[in-house]
Amino acid sequence: MKDIAKPDIATLVKLQEAETEIVRLQAVLEKVEKEKTKLASRLKQFEKALVQNREDLVRAQSACRDSEHEIQIVDDRIIKSNENLRMVKTNKEYTVLLREVDDNKKRKDALETELLEFMDEREKSQTIATESEREYELLSEQITAQQAEMEKKCSDDKELLEEYLAQQKDIGKRLDSSLMVRFRKISKMNQGSAVTSVSHAVCSGCFMNIPPQLYIEVQRGSSLISCPQCSRILYYVNID
Repeated sequence: MKDIAKPDIATLVKLQEAETEIVRLQAVLEKVEKEKTKLASRLKQFEKALVQNREDLVRAQSACRDSEHEIQIVDDRIIKSNENLRMVKTNKEYTVLLREVDDNKKRKDALETELLEFMDEREKSQTIATESEREYELLSEQITAQQAEMEKKCSDDKELLEEYLAQQKDIGKRLDSSLMVRFRKISKMNQGSAVTSVSHAVCSGCFMNIPPQLYIEVQRGSSLISCPQCSRILYYVNID
């Protein structure tokens, strides 16, 4: 047990108070960042779905254009074949052209049926894409507003964190470097809790009993005493 001045114990207590607030504020800000990331991820998923719906619409529109173009080609063939029918000189030529016209008409009928299906698909894709865009814009506005509100609410916490970090640094300058090393090590072991009070021979950090002789030493406050169970630096508080 190393002898220590009582002012140093008081300084360690103040350092712990700053450390406690730093850990708390960092946890709050980290939670806010996670929530903001979660919201951004949700918006990204909607954006991905919107892109997919737009691509589906483009494919449906392209299918309609291709089908319409093919129908026009077949229709031109029918017109040309009909014109040729008026100029044929033999029955064989007439029969061949007539069969050609018939085949092209059947092909046109099939293409027109297919086009109706493509048009129906295009209409559905257009409805889905339009609805997706509306939902995405609405969600984007909501999430942007929520993130801005979160940022506004945690701005004070950010300022306070900077104050405590500065306070922590200032307090640390008043302590021996070996004390700071010990403080940091114990703080890391106990999630930011390196110094804790003792009352009625009970450590307030781990709530375990302190051996009688050790408790007496803590009450004297002339030595740096650590809890045998949690290793926190102990200081005495008289609570009746």
